[in-house]
Amino acid sequence: MNKVKVAVIGLGWFGEKHCEALSGISHVELYALCDCAEPRLKEVAKTFGVTKTYTDYNKLLADPNVDMVNVVTMWDQHVAPTVAALKAGKHVFLEKPMASSVADCETIVKATKATSKFFTVGHICRFNPRYAAAKAAIAEGKIGKIVSMYARRNIPAFVGASVLPKIGPIIGDGVHDTDLMLWYSGAKIVSAYAQTVNVRKFKNPDLGWTMYRFDSGAVGVLEDTWFLPDTTAFQIDERMEIIGTEGSVHVHETYPNFSVCDKTGWHSPDTTYWPMLHGVRAGALREELNYFSTCVLEGRKPTVITAEESAAAVRACLAAEKSAATGKLVKL
Repeated sequence: MNKVKVAVIGLGWFGEKHCEALSGISHVELYALCDCAEPRLKEVAKTFGVTKTYTDYNKLLADPNVDMVNVVTMWDQHVAPTVAALKAGKHVFLEKPMASSVADCETIVKATKATSKFFTVGHICRFNPRYAAAKAAIAEGKIGKIVSMYARRNIPAFVGASVLPKIGPIIGDGVHDTDLMLWYSGAKIVSAYAQTVNVRKFKNPDLGWTMYRFDSGAVGVLEDTWFLPDTTAFQIDERMEIIGTEGSVHVHETYPNFSVCDKTGWHSPDTTYWPMLHGVRAGALREELNYFSTCVLEGRKPTVITAEESAAAVRACLAAEKSAATGKLVKL
């Protein structure tokens, strides 16, 4: 195999970002595209010069030339194409969150065990160099035993409005930091308590605060607010603090790491996750896609995150959402 032939299923905003990142990886061929909306399918295919297009992913999966499939549909539409792709003998990169229910996560995990093909979930923060460096420092014992973790991942209201009809902030963004807390601590979450506020009366609340208790005794707190002012200079207000018995780790991933002031004011564009670099979509998104496609190319099983770890993050976030809905502590 000289190049990994990749197909992308789901061509929304982030599906297109996948196409951009894949197009910048030298050993990858963006081979096929699939979306149920034919006008969108044609638009993206023209942009990337892809000739193999499908509105039915089953027909795409019947193509023996497809090596790897990226599933970038909405989270509640992950199970069917993922399981079908694995059964068809394709390597699968699935965007987070893994699925919209614990049962669906278990179905996907089961499917990964029934195949020799590789599978991963796109927990992009594990490919952010600062979060990866935090993991290394913790693993080296530099901060001792973790006792407290705090994370915030807040976005402007206009961004939240585009997704709140489909997904809420605790699972939509909190799943990132829930996964990081599980990764760093090596512990299990035993309980979740959360509170939400619904300002604009979308299907999902505008913000959520979550508190986890881990079986190690540590506490973790998540702040996920999708209601920052629309004039906020940056798209993500992202920070994390991990306190141990012998030290601490601090990640500050937002303004003012890079800023531009124009006629409309100050702006701090993304420089971490999917920035353009010399005409190519770069950052942590390309890094994780490069990592997984390289594993496929070399026949080397990916190890950065397992299916079970991804499912554990979803399970905890859904418990937090249940807590917010009922006003009660939820035990896992």
